[in-house]
Amino acid sequence: MANLDIEQTRNQARALLDSRIESVTELVKTRQRITDLRDQLVAAERDDKRAYVKATRDGWSADELKKLGLEPAAVKRRRSTKRTAETAQDPATANTPS
Repeated sequence: MANLDIEQTRNQARALLDSRIESVTELVKTRQRITDLRDQLVAAERDDKRAYVKATRDGWSADELKKLGLEPAAVKRRRSTKRTAETAQDPATANTPS
């Protein structure tokens, strides 16, 4: 049987673990970035809603804002979600009545 060097074996094992730890560390960083960006989006949507309400209180009508391309964010979100759902359907069944 060949002689085994315990230090060399430990060093090899550590090198293998280090690369695995690096990959999971990167995964945690990206997941945290997603969480942070979602939090920022929630805050931005809240600010947008407040700004829209302020604009209507300052005399802008919903129709005027819409003509300027400034629909309420909730309306835009519903429409884009609906469009996404429609395009995800099978084109052959999308136009057939249910």
